[in-house]
Amino acid sequence: MTQYLLSVHHDYEAPLPSNAEQIFADVDAFNATIAGQSVFGGGLEPPHTSTVVANHDGQLVVTDGPFAETKEALGGFWVIDVPDLDAALEIAGRATTACRAPIEVRPFESE
Repeated sequence: MTQYLLSVHHDYEAPLPSNAEQIFADVDAFNATIAGQSVFGGGLEPPHTSTVVANHDGQLVVTDGPFAETKEALGGFWVIDVPDLDAALEIAGRATTACRAPIEVRPFESE
Protein backbone atom coordinates (compact mmCIF):
# COMPACT_ATOMS: atom_id res chain seq x y z
CA MET A 1 0.00 0.00 0.00
CA THR A 2 1.09 3.56 -0.65
CA GLN A 3 0.20 6.64 1.32
CA TYR A 4 -0.97 9.73 -0.54
CA LEU A 5 -1.67 13.26 0.63
CA LEU A 6 -4.88 14.71 -0.79
CA SER A 7 -4.60 18.48 -0.33
CA VAL A 8 -7.65 20.73 -0.49
CA HIS A 9 -6.89 24.14 -1.97
CA HIS A 10 -9.14 26.89 -0.68
CA ASP A 11 -9.58 30.53 -1.63
CA TYR A 12 -9.67 32.22 1.76
CA GLU A 13 -10.52 35.59 0.20
CA ALA A 14 -13.81 34.31 -1.22
CA PRO A 15 -16.89 34.38 1.00
CA LEU A 16 -18.36 31.08 2.10
CA PRO A 17 -20.78 29.82 -0.53
CA SER A 18 -24.49 29.93 0.27
CA ASN A 19 -24.55 26.13 0.31
CA ALA A 20 -21.68 25.79 2.82
CA GLU A 21 -23.75 23.63 5.19
CA GLN A 22 -24.45 21.19 2.35
CA ILE A 23 -20.75 21.12 1.43
CA PHE A 24 -19.81 20.30 5.04
CA ALA A 25 -22.43 17.52 5.07
CA ASP A 26 -21.10 16.16 1.75
CA VAL A 27 -17.54 16.13 3.10
CA ASP A 28 -18.70 14.29 6.23
CA ALA A 29 -20.44 11.72 4.01
CA PHE A 30 -17.31 11.41 1.86
CA ASN A 31 -15.18 10.89 4.98
CA ALA A 32 -17.41 7.97 5.96
CA THR A 33 -16.78 6.31 2.57
CA ILE A 34 -12.99 6.30 3.02
CA ALA A 35 -12.92 5.21 6.67
CA GLY A 36 -10.94 2.04 5.85
CA GLN A 37 -8.44 3.89 3.65
CA SER A 38 -8.03 7.08 5.66
CA VAL A 39 -4.99 7.46 7.88
CA PHE A 40 -5.69 11.01 9.02
CA GLY A 41 -7.33 14.18 7.78
CA GLY A 42 -8.64 17.53 8.81
CA GLY A 43 -9.43 21.09 7.94
CA LEU A 44 -7.06 23.95 8.66
CA GLU A 45 -7.63 27.41 10.07
CA PRO A 46 -7.00 30.33 7.67
CA PRO A 47 -3.40 31.20 6.76
CA HIS A 48 -3.38 34.37 8.89
CA THR A 49 -3.48 32.11 11.98
CA SER A 50 -0.16 30.46 11.08
CA THR A 51 3.30 30.99 12.51
CA VAL A 52 6.43 30.39 10.44
CA VAL A 53 9.63 29.03 12.01
CA ALA A 54 12.79 29.23 9.89
CA ASN A 55 16.48 28.60 10.50
CA HIS A 56 18.57 31.48 9.16
CA ASP A 57 22.28 30.75 9.62
CA GLY A 58 21.75 28.91 12.89
CA GLN A 59 19.26 31.43 14.28
CA LEU A 60 15.64 30.44 14.64
CA VAL A 61 13.35 33.16 13.41
CA VAL A 62 9.66 33.04 14.31
CA THR A 63 7.25 35.26 12.38
CA ASP A 64 3.52 35.52 11.94
CA GLY A 65 2.38 33.64 8.86
CA PRO A 66 1.57 32.86 6.26
CA PHE A 67 4.76 31.63 4.65
CA ALA A 68 3.62 32.56 1.14
CA GLU A 69 1.45 35.49 0.15
CA THR A 70 -1.22 33.93 -2.01
CA LYS A 71 -4.96 34.01 -2.47
CA GLU A 72 -5.32 30.23 -2.28
CA ALA A 73 -3.80 28.11 0.45
CA LEU A 74 -3.99 24.66 1.92
CA GLY A 75 -7.43 24.43 3.48
CA GLY A 76 -7.43 20.82 4.62
CA PHE A 77 -6.12 17.41 3.79
CA TRP A 78 -6.51 13.67 3.95
CA VAL A 79 -3.75 11.08 4.22
CA ILE A 80 -4.94 7.87 2.62
CA ASP A 81 -3.39 4.43 2.26
CA VAL A 82 -4.31 2.79 -1.05
CA PRO A 83 -2.74 0.33 -3.50
CA ASP A 84 -1.75 2.81 -6.23
CA LEU A 85 -2.16 6.23 -7.85
CA ASP A 86 -5.28 5.15 -9.73
CA ALA A 87 -7.02 4.38 -6.44
CA ALA A 88 -5.85 7.69 -4.98
CA LEU A 89 -7.16 9.59 -8.03
CA GLU A 90 -10.53 7.88 -7.77
CA ILE A 91 -10.81 8.99 -4.14
CA ALA A 92 -9.63 12.49 -5.05
CA GLY A 93 -12.39 12.67 -7.65
CA ARG A 94 -14.96 12.00 -4.96
CA ALA A 95 -13.22 14.44 -2.59
CA THR A 96 -13.29 17.34 -5.05
CA THR A 97 -16.97 16.67 -5.71
CA ALA A 98 -17.75 16.66 -1.98
CA CYS A 99 -15.79 19.76 -0.97
CA ARG A 100 -16.12 21.65 -4.26
CA ALA A 101 -12.45 22.62 -4.24
CA PRO A 102 -9.39 21.46 -6.18
CA ILE A 103 -7.56 18.44 -4.75
CA GLU A 104 -3.83 17.89 -5.22
CA VAL A 105 -2.68 14.25 -4.97
CA ARG A 106 0.90 13.59 -3.90
CA PRO A 107 2.56 10.34 -2.84
CA PHE A 108 4.72 10.20 0.22
CA GLU A 109 8.39 9.51 -0.44
CA SER A 110 9.16 5.82 -0.48
CA GLU A 111 11.56 4.51 2.12
